[in-house]
Amino acid sequence: MNTARNTGTRLTAYAVVGAPALMALYGGIRLVPGSREPGLGWTAGHTAMFAGLLLFAPVFLALRRLIAPRGTTAGRMAAGTALGVAFAGLAASLVQIGIDLVVGLMAADKADQSRLFERVQAVPGVLAAVYKVGPLLFYVGLLALLVAASVGAARTLRWWSPVLMLVGTVASAADLAMIPVAAACYLVALAPLVRLGAAPRTVLV
Repeated sequence: MNTARNTGTRLTAYAVVGAPALMALYGGIRLVPGSREPGLGWTAGHTAMFAGLLLFAPVFLALRRLIAPRGTTAGRMAAGTALGVAFAGLAASLVQIGIDLVVGLMAADKADQSRLFERVQAVPGVLAAVYKVGPLLFYVGLLALLVAASVGAARTLRWWSPVLMLVGTVASAADLAMIPVAAACYLVALAPLVRLGAAPRTVLV
C-alpha cells in the first residue's frame, strides 16, 4: 500500500513539473525561425508537447483523488464528470498533436504541409472534434477539477490555483507566443499537488 502510494506521489511530482516544462519547451521552440514548417524544430516541438500532454493524465487523477473523499454523492459524480471531460479533451489534444507530427514528417515543404492539413481537416468531424471543440474540453475539465479542490470547507488547494490556470490558458489562447508564460502559470497552480502527495492530508482554513 505504502509502496503504491509513494510511487503515485513520485509520478505526480514528475508530472506536475514535467508537463508544464515540456509545454514551455514547445512554446520556446515554436518561437525559433523555421520551426513552424517541416523540419527538426517542428518535430522536436510537437514531440515535446505530445509528451507534456501525456503527463497531464496523472495530474488529472491526482486532482480526482483529492476530491474523492469529500462532499456529497452528487459532488463526487460531478468531479467524476469533470475528470471524464478532462480526459476527453486530452485525447482530442493528443490526436491533434499526433496529426501535426505525422504531417510534419510527411510534408516536403510548407506548401505541402498546408495541403496535407487541408486534406485531414476536410474529413467530416475532424476539424470540430480534434481542432476546435475537443481540445477545449481539456481546459474545461482541468479548471473544473481545480475549482472543486479549492472551494468549500474541506478545500485542499488555494483559490489561486484555478485562477492561475485560467490566466495561463487565456494568455496562450490570445497569443501562442505566451505558451511559456502559460506553462509557468500551470506549474505554480499545480505545485501544491506535490506537497499534498495526491492525497487529501490537509484542510486549508
